Amino acid sequence: MELKLVTVGKTDVAWVREGLDLYVSRLRHYVPFTLVEIPQLKNVSAFSEEQIKEKEGELILKQLSPGDAVYLLDEHGKEYRSVEWAAWISQRLARGGKALVFVIGGAYGFSQKVYERAEGKVSLSKMTFSHQMVRTIFAEQLYRAFTIIRGEPYHHE
Repeated sequence: MELKLVTVGKTDVAWVREGLDLYVSRLRHYVPFTLVEIPQLKNVSAFSEEQIKEKEGELILKQLSPGDAVYLLDEHGKEYRSVEWAAWISQRLARGGKALVFVIGGAYGFSQKVYERAEGKVSLSKMTFSHQMVRTIFAEQLYRAFTIIRGEPYHHE
């Protein structure tokens, strides 16, 4: 099963990009992994927050295939400890399917259509992180999950 991370906007902060690239390369040792960065919308000053979410939502939905299991990174999602997260990833991968897709939305969140398409929501923390940093933090947590699954000495309880 392929893992895919869909994000809105490019990762343009150099040190965040370096961290993201590091964990993406590490992840690819465990699983087919794809990072999709949807370009930031242009000329959004004339749009309302809802219009921005709708337009971004259309772009997100274009990245999804019918057999994909889609989970949104959302502040109202379920929180996991790292070991619980690894167990969840392992169980979800065992269920099979085309791809397990995680989505990081734009600054205003997701459109209703994207929420309707998703199977669930995951939260990294009760704190708010920048959309740039979330990518790297989430990629590291995916990598950590695979090291836990494989019993490798990366995670310490």
